[in-house]
This record gives sequence, C-alpha cells and structure tokens, in this order.
Amino acid sequence: SEGKDGASAAESTPPGVPQGRLGERSSALSSAGQFFFEYLVVVSLKKTPDGLYEPKITYQFPKVFSPLKGQKEEEERLLQAIPLFCFPDGNNWAPLTEFTSETFSFVLTNVDGSRKIGYCRRLLPSGRGVRLPEVFCIISCLGCFGLFSKILDEVEKRRQISMAVIYPFMQGLRESPFPAPGKTVTIKSFIPESGTELIELTRPVDAHLEHVEFQALLQRLSPQLILHIFASAMLERRLIFLAEELSVLSQCIHAVAALLYPFSWAHTYIPVVPECLLDTVCCPTPFMVGIQRRHLARVLEQPMEEALIVDLCEGKIIRAVGDEEEILPGKLQNEMLTSLNRHNSNNNVHTPEQVNALVSEAFVQFFVRLVGHYGSHVRRGRAGPARFQERAFCRAAASRGRRRLLKRFVRTNMFALFIEEAERSSIPHEGNG
Repeated sequence: SEGKDGASAAESTPPGVPQGRLGERSSALSSAGQFFFEYLVVVSLKKTPDGLYEPKITYQFPKVFSPLKGQKEEEERLLQAIPLFCFPDGNNWAPLTEFTSETFSFVLTNVDGSRKIGYCRRLLPSGRGVRLPEVFCIISCLGCFGLFSKILDEVEKRRQISMAVIYPFMQGLRESPFPAPGKTVTIKSFIPESGTELIELTRPVDAHLEHVEFQALLQRLSPQLILHIFASAMLERRLIFLAEELSVLSQCIHAVAALLYPFSWAHTYIPVVPECLLDTVCCPTPFMVGIQRRHLARVLEQPMEEALIVDLCEGKIIRAVGDEEEILPGKLQNEMLTSLNRHNSNNNVHTPEQVNALVSEAFVQFFVRLVGHYGSHVRRGRAGPARFQERAFCRAAASRGRRRLLKRFVRTNMFALFIEEAERSSIPHEGNG
C-alpha cells in the first residue's frame, strides 16, 4: 500500500530554526501504551468569495482536547496549520467525478521541539456527479506509517457507508493502548449490514523501521545517486526533492532521513512544501524539502545557496554542488554500492520489510566502520561530566579518506546531538573505568 510513506513536515517554527531531532528516535514517538491518536479531523474545500477553494476543518473528533491552560494557543496554531498541509498543492481545485485516493503524511513541530504527525487520506466522498475531494487526517505523536495506513483504510471503508460509522470505530481505537513493537491490538467495530468486525493492528518488530519504505527510493534512483544524496545529507547540506505525487515525496524524503540512523536530521524538514511556503528554499541553513514538480521553474528562480536538487520522476540530479562523488571514502562507498546493487537486482524476491532491513543494515554498518570507535574517546573523569576527545577520535580513523570525512562530520549538528547524548549517558564505556 502506498500508505507506508514518510512524513511531510510543517513548520510551526521559522524555516531557519533548527528543529530538534526527527521523531523516530524520541521516546514519545515510539512508546507503547499511549493513545493511538490525539484527534481525527476532516478537511474540506470551501468556496471563497473570489471563486477559489480554501481548505477548512469541517469535522473534528474528539471535539474537546487539551484542558491545560498553556496548551490552548499551541492547539489553535496546530489547527490553523493542518488544512494547509492537507492541501499543500494550492487552492486551484475544481469539482471532480473521479479521483484516486492518496495517502501521505506531514510533521508539525511544536515550540518545544516535539513533533506531531498528520497521517492523511485524500479521497472523493461517495456520491453522484461532480464533488470535491476531502482529507481525513489523524494527528498522533506516534510514528508508525504502516499501522496508520491500515487505520485510514478502515476510515475510508466506513466513509463510503456514512460519517456516523467512523465515530464508534475511532472511539474504540482511542480507548485501546498503542501496542509494543511486534505486538497486536484488536479493535472491535460494528458495521451496519455486515455486523461486528475484529480489526487487528500489529506493529513491526523493528520499531526504527516502521516509518519507512526504502523500496520507494530504490525504485526511483540508482544506488550511485542514493549515495550522493546520503553524503550530502550527512554533511547537512540543502536538499530539494521534486515529484508530482505527495505520496512519492513523503515516502522518498522519509527514506532519505532514515538512512542517517542512528543519527537524526536536525534541521528544517518539510517533505511536502505547501505552495505558499516555497520561499523556504532561500533560507541559508540546511533543509530537506519536497516540492511538487510543477513548481520547478519558480524554485530555480529563487536566490538559492548551494543545494542538491533531485528529480524523483526522472531519477536524476538536476543541480549539484559537484563534489558528491568524493565525499565518502572510496572503499566504504564501494562496499555500500555492492550491497545496494544486490538488493536492487533481487527487488522482486524480497518483501518490503526485508529490503528495509537489508538497506538499513548497509548504512548502519557504514557508520559502525566510520564512527564506531567514538565510545573509547568519551573520557569520564572521576568527578564531573564526560568529555569527547574530538581530535584523538578523528586521528584514530583507519584511513586518510575516513579522517577527511570525520573532520567534516564532527562539525554537523547531528553528530553534536549524538555525542551530547553519549556524554550524558550514565553507562561508562568499558575500559574507561
């Protein structure tokens, strides 16, 4: 299903503000036992006096939330942003008789750096004659795209019968605890005509891969290009991805961000940029954004600092800095190419889960070879905090190519966040007493 896609992200902070780490690594997004979701909204297109259509929230469940005083403002800002990200392709809609439903997602960043994910299903309500698409959007703190795609399938099935049938299903879901990785939760749901159904929702065992589908990337880009993009992301450069479909943009960008695991992209991250925010590409700080291909001319006109522009429809890089080939050490680059080519040629043999595991393993191994020795350079004094010995760490690299890359990588925000965590960690590294 196309629903296991990546997140597109909304900014509730200015584009230049570093935005904490991507949700998958924060405990809030993976903890079992929480609510499945905060609320479900329906966003419909309403005609404005000038004849255009504007997205508006027309249904919200549950009606009341956030009883805490300080959260009201945050909640209002969130509700203002949701319609924009459910219809990021502008307001040039017209009523339709046919429309293939699509699944995509976005991320809203709160003032405190925490993130909420919007899982969206855009569909045409059942009926006769011309009508406008609407979006069912589930807002949750939990990152698990396959699971929410299945929930949206159930919502869509009920929408074809009546809005009234959605409510008891979502109520049942809201009362169920979010399952732990590898576990299943069963929801009972009554549907007129067909009786009570049992819906099983299972989380994958490997929680850090439940938000991603690497196959989406391998189908559109050659392994060589994937490595050029990965190298640029590693150095926290500006990355712009182009595609027409929202699901393709959100799947592919989320996959690129996931290649960085166990590190996290810590800057502006908007996998589907709403039309009114296109000038984000002028911002001087690192970003990873997705833009609908129809806006390419406008993007190229913007005064832009060095950026990598990737066309996912054509499977090629439109604009590059020029050194992408040389960033990764030759030996490690070749090992990863061999590994990716192997998965590529066996694409029909492997399930999406197997492809995820194999691709992730190749990139995790790359980081193990490159920075795996960091632990022995975190020195703990008898009293006082641990300190990372950066120079000794870079000097200890196995080759000149690795040393050159490490000197650049240690300057990134994602490495700094990773090391901060290591310094804070209370578990002393063996041999460091």
